[in-house]
Amino acid sequence: MATIQSRRASRGVSLIEVLMAVLVFSIGLIGLAGLLVVATKSNQQAFTRTQLTFLASSMADRMRANPYGLWSGSYDATYPVTGTMPKCDNTAACKPSDVALRDQLLWSAQLQTFLPGLGKTTIACDTSGVSFTPSADQFSKRPPYSGLCTMTVTWAERGYGTSDDRSDSSNLQSFTWVFEP
Repeated sequence: MATIQSRRASRGVSLIEVLMAVLVFSIGLIGLAGLLVVATKSNQQAFTRTQLTFLASSMADRMRANPYGLWSGSYDATYPVTGTMPKCDNTAACKPSDVALRDQLLWSAQLQTFLPGLGKTTIACDTSGVSFTPSADQFSKRPPYSGLCTMTVTWAERGYGTSDDRSDSSNLQSFTWVFEP
């Protein structure tokens, strides 16, 4: 009779051990699920910041390609800008201000497409420390700009707080780049 009771007792202990193992395994799976959510959010943030870096570099390159528009302050603005795309073709060439407006309109569309919850975005170039103003013939020789431009882009990260895009000013991320085009 003692052997029957010990067998029943060992079956009960085995069942408790299995239940505890399932509990520990379940807690581990819940932890892994939380880790997966955090990793996915971090990956999305990194993707957004990579897009921002590409967009900022693209606009800086556009500014370098249009030195006269840059010197005349045609890129200084709050983005996104609105307007009509200038018509430039082989019958009517674009003026530097038209090229700058085209660059601004294209960049504005890209910012709105690739950055979630776009906030205030500005470009401001300062030529006050520049000791000379290039003449018309120097522009064809691509003079150094020697001024500094400040590009500031703000955006909202997706998925934080109670709404998908938290675009109130306390939740915006900011990227500021001071560069010499």
